[in-house]
Amino acid sequence: MGRRGVIGLAIALLLACAAPLGAQLAAKVPRVGVLRPGNPPPGDFGQREAFERGLRELGWTPGTNIVIEYRYGHGRHDRLPDLAAELVRLPVDVIVASSPIGVRAAQQATRTIPIVMSTLPDPVREGFVAGLAHPGGNTTGITLDTEELAGKQLELLKEAVPGAARMGILRNPASLGWDVAKTQIDVTARALRVEIHDFPVTRLEDLAPAFAAMSRARIGAILVRRDVLVLEPHRARVVALAAQHRLPAMYNFREFPESGGLMSYGVNVYDLHRRSATFVDRILKGAKPGDLPVERPTKFELVINLTTARALRLAVPASLLLRAEVID
Repeated sequence: MGRRGVIGLAIALLLACAAPLGAQLAAKVPRVGVLRPGNPPPGDFGQREAFERGLRELGWTPGTNIVIEYRYGHGRHDRLPDLAAELVRLPVDVIVASSPIGVRAAQQATRTIPIVMSTLPDPVREGFVAGLAHPGGNTTGITLDTEELAGKQLELLKEAVPGAARMGILRNPASLGWDVAKTQIDVTARALRVEIHDFPVTRLEDLAPAFAAMSRARIGAILVRRDVLVLEPHRARVVALAAQHRLPAMYNFREFPESGGLMSYGVNVYDLHRRSATFVDRILKGAKPGDLPVERPTKFELVINLTTARALRLAVPASLLLRAEVID
């Protein structure tokens, strides 16, 4: 073989080696940003575990063929805009954001990077999407709809504690959706002939005084509203104070009765966070977020902790137990 033949063969070999390398470079590992207003595990209601489980079910393995960048506000909503901007600067290919304050921070940071909403109320009313069927823009995801369940929660609580004539609402005024929930609660309270008393808290230090005020007001049972800033990050403290003051309590999520609370009625939030991975998967495979309909939960679960009921000397009606998942 002459000199020209040797050079030609060498060039051919180099090109052959470069081809798979180029293919590897072209197959860029996607990067997903996750923006949460609350705390990291173990104080995140299993959100990270659920999301990563959903990704694995779809063939994505974090740290191998996908990179996940987590950012947590630790209960400080004022930090979320900076955290969202940080994710945009990385950059990431998709942002998964939970709660209205998280989604708002993500939308303010970018109008081009796709955003997947994970568990938040009424995104149309909040202005995050144009409509559920056709969200438009760069945002889609899954709603939570807990505000519309407030009346049903009060009804179930009254069924469990029929002697309660005064009921308290423990809530954080900074959490959105109270106007919808209050309408539901007021209508149900009138039908049940129950007095409603409001106990707002805005920080952890407000919890003990709020429960002391409930005892002074002779509250017979309480409805604990959804709140990602105070009540959910400190659910152990909330449950402990309810037990200390012997107050039967209804919560939104099963994680509370699993932690010793009396009962909950709402969606399985673990399942919703797992399902949010489906939106990420479809977007990474080329779907436009504005073309993906927003999903609403269709399954609601009633969970009752019988150990807590016995500690409260509460005889839960059999009719209620038959509809519930019982923890004993």
